[in-house]
Amino acid sequence: MTELKPDQFEMRRLESLSNTIFGVAMTLLAYDLPKSAVFTSAPDWSDLAHVYSGKLAGFALSFIIAGVFWISHHRRLARQPVGSRGAVILNLFFLLSIVLLPVTNGLYTNYAMSSAVAVLYGLHLTAIAGLNALLWWTIIGGWRHEIMASLFPLLVFIPGTIVATFAPQVAPFVWFIAFGGLLIQRFYASPVDQDS
Repeated sequence: MTELKPDQFEMRRLESLSNTIFGVAMTLLAYDLPKSAVFTSAPDWSDLAHVYSGKLAGFALSFIIAGVFWISHHRRLARQPVGSRGAVILNLFFLLSIVLLPVTNGLYTNYAMSSAVAVLYGLHLTAIAGLNALLWWTIIGGWRHEIMASLFPLLVFIPGTIVATFAPQVAPFVWFIAFGGLLIQRFYASPVDQDS
């Protein structure tokens, strides 16, 4: 193993921290689901569907988004075994945005029809995607398929957030398109990249 310079950090340690943060954040997404309603009597199927259908959809959206960004983060750190102080700080801001996901998800699943809450949630998703794209840019430094795949969610979350301003009930359908970044990554990756 090569000796690290004083301003370099092993990204392996950051990967351990990020796995913990993603795991806790993804678990906390479901924390408030059982507290969504207090039933005066034993609920039937329609009661359960009425209370939980929207909340489960919001939870699923946030969980999948967190999972997609975890995959991207993992792939990115695998390409960068050593990082500068600036790269570590930028990664910590990215992880902060992931830590806040259960907060905005909780607001969104409880008040999805609120334009203000939907816009806040969309801005949060946009910030996560923007930090992810910036981190990829710092590693790759050029227009390659990884950059295109990381920019795709950003280019979807921005219009989705604008849609949330006027039609919060439509915004989740736009945000789901962001998973097209996975297709870009899969279809345009070189065989070596697909193995990593």
